[in-house]
Amino acid sequence: MNEFEQSIFTILYYVPAGKLTTYGRLSKAAGYPNHSRHVGKVLARLPKDTKLPWFRVVNSQGQISLTGEAFLRQKNLLENEGICVSVEGKIQQFRTLLIE
Repeated sequence: MNEFEQSIFTILYYVPAGKLTTYGRLSKAAGYPNHSRHVGKVLARLPKDTKLPWFRVVNSQGQISLTGEAFLRQKNLLENEGICVSVEGKIQQFRTLLIE
């Protein structure tokens, strides 16, 4: 695991239940501003049984970026934490759920 991945995983570990971050905020908090696409690639490689809360990361528009089965999995995990998600994947009250 490289330094970038370790930084992303460390920050992600501390995103609390019921809160969200974006790919861009996660990359910036890890010390790698402008690497949001790389964050998505790193998260896509996580094993299915990971304990990291990958599902608390959404795009800057407050929507789930995934499609198909992965979309449904993320939507269900967010809803299990009390986050309202539309059928299209838009997060209700997105700005109030972002961690600072």
